[in-house]
Amino acid sequence: MASPPSTGPVALFDRELGGSAEPPVVILHGMLGSSRNWQTAGRDLAASRRVFALDLRNHGLSPHADTMTYPEMVEDVVAWMDAREFATVDLVGHSMGGKVAMLLACRRPTRVGSLVVVDIAPKDYRWRAHRDEFAAMNELRLGDLKSRAEAEMRMEGKVPNWAMRKFLATNLERAPEGGWKWQLNLPALTAALPVLERNPLGSEDRFSGRTTFILGGKSNYVGPNDHGVILGHFPAAVIHTLTTSGHNPHIEDRTALVGAVLSAII
Repeated sequence: MASPPSTGPVALFDRELGGSAEPPVVILHGMLGSSRNWQTAGRDLAASRRVFALDLRNHGLSPHADTMTYPEMVEDVVAWMDAREFATVDLVGHSMGGKVAMLLACRRPTRVGSLVVVDIAPKDYRWRAHRDEFAAMNELRLGDLKSRAEAEMRMEGKVPNWAMRKFLATNLERAPEGGWKWQLNLPALTAALPVLERNPLGSEDRFSGRTTFILGGKSNYVGPNDHGVILGHFPAAVIHTLTTSGHNPHIEDRTALVGAVLSAII
């Protein structure tokens, strides 16, 4: 089946988290997340720099779109920068947002001063857990749902990790007509999952600017065997591991993450 045509850039929602020093730091969240997940870490960073966190298309408060590819998400971010008249930003991307950040740096290198990629590598991923999480969300009956806590309980069979169930349930919001609805565009995200799991970079993609990869020492997203491919695309990359953190260092070890980001961009 042919993919729906691209709808062009969408106007991304942003949270300005404080600070005044330029160039701005722009944070891109991971899959099923939003700018809200980065508010605390972003405000910590704002002690040193002006900080924005964006909602990527089909997430948070940004518009929904039928298509969701990495080139489209790059153009969304560039359009947001143009609207704000930011010629250059320091870009921080986590997980899926890290893939967007990597591609933007490679394809639009003059727009990125420093690149920080959090716990993701330029490679294909295919996690059974991702598919179980999407299945749990799609199978959740919203018509008789009473609360987020009930949603977490109902998803337990497919998502055994309580923290992940709680994270997924943050995407539920009250519907105007009563009851609950998904804030994110679940059908579009589900359809796009095979694309989003793939490596967005081609063999020719390079970014020679200042780059730091911040990895979670307890995460299995990036291993020693991935360092070569990282350096192949980002020859100036510094690879820094937070030994106490898993895949979400902005939550699991925020102080260390903020320190590592500031060291990477200042």
